[in-house]
Amino acid sequence: MRKLLIAVVLLMSCCVAALDRQPNADYRARRVALSQKTAGGVVLLFASTEEEGPNNIYGFKQDDGFFYLTGWTEPGAALLIAPEVKASDGNPARPYTEIFFLPPHNRTQERWTGPKLGPEDATARQVTGFDRVESLDQMREILVKVLPQPRATVFTDLGSSSSKAPFSWLRRTNAFATRLAMEDVKELLASMRMVKDRGEMERIQHAVDASVAAHLAAMKAMKPGMKEYEIGALIQYEFQKRGCERPAYAPIVGSGFDGTVLHYSENSGAIQNGDDVVIDAAGEYAGYASDITRTLPANGKFTARQREIYDIVLGAQQAAAAAFVPGKSTLFGPGSLTDVARQYIDAHGKDLHGEPLGKYFIHGIGHHVGLNVHDADNRKPLDRGMVFTIEPGIYIPEEKIGVRIEDMYWVDENGKLVRLTAKLPHTAEEVERTMASH
Repeated sequence: MRKLLIAVVLLMSCCVAALDRQPNADYRARRVALSQKTAGGVVLLFASTEEEGPNNIYGFKQDDGFFYLTGWTEPGAALLIAPEVKASDGNPARPYTEIFFLPPHNRTQERWTGPKLGPEDATARQVTGFDRVESLDQMREILVKVLPQPRATVFTDLGSSSSKAPFSWLRRTNAFATRLAMEDVKELLASMRMVKDRGEMERIQHAVDASVAAHLAAMKAMKPGMKEYEIGALIQYEFQKRGCERPAYAPIVGSGFDGTVLHYSENSGAIQNGDDVVIDAAGEYAGYASDITRTLPANGKFTARQREIYDIVLGAQQAAAAAFVPGKSTLFGPGSLTDVARQYIDAHGKDLHGEPLGKYFIHGIGHHVGLNVHDADNRKPLDRGMVFTIEPGIYIPEEKIGVRIEDMYWVDENGKLVRLTAKLPHTAEEVERTMASH
């Protein structure tokens, strides 16, 4: 019987957790850590339903914060975390409590989107990693027992549309204390999510390595006459065949003038001889994103002006990386890495009118990357365990030249800045040599 149960658990794990999840203990450790940040307040989070979530051509994707705390990929669940509190002011002591709520089966919906784990399943605790799994229908009765009276503080995602209907129902059924304070959990989660643990870094590096291989394939396939979407399709094929579930964001392949449009999305133009081509595309593995941009000469050889702009952008990136100081550097604001890059660009090149090129660097130097390509960020200084991009760019529409070089960086335990994308050609010479190697 024991062997049968283990087999069922493994089968259910495959069905409900197709992603390369971290061990359940990792998610529990995050929940405990979060509970210690709420000053006695309770955390109550709701996952999106299949109707609410981004159920697009790539399928349902779990809310980032919910996945971070649970590793759960199915829709419609809920999470309750109540920290340990001591008896005071007439309220009894409460041990640390965490409960996972699963929605009852909707057999009609499951015919369309596949079977789901229900609260009554014998394997629910082993699969989810929670000691207590209840039906979503029981939440009201449980909250009445867990929340202190007459006042309580509940942390939740105040901006989430998935929370509106359940919170409205809970209020109508008097599930909360008479004096309820609602706090946004995003700031607390951001402070945790900015620092990646070992399991997260393994998955991010997998996404990066698959995406680096995809960019290498694009470098070797690039030639005048191709359509931009051909390169986009090739890159997506290459990183997905290496395990990425989906693109981390809509791929950008912009040639000539299109490369000067930052979020160009049509990818429909024909790549002309003499163009440079901005390729901003990367995959997502096990829920974790990567983000990489390279700029290529369509015919394998930069013009003198393209090379000049490329070298300035590369120099700006290298200057920003060299200026990094753990615990002090920031991506934005006075004295930030953005300022370092812009000052370098201004000092090293001019446009056709003799003006410094800094005005053509029209975005910030980078952003955090994790469960989202623009990951949680509370704008604190960059420090150990953080993953972010450094991506200066120059976009000159009148010259039809756009250059962006984007790499991903991690601050290791010693405070060293590590380029996760180091295997991808970086200098103009390396790019040209790689393109010639096919």
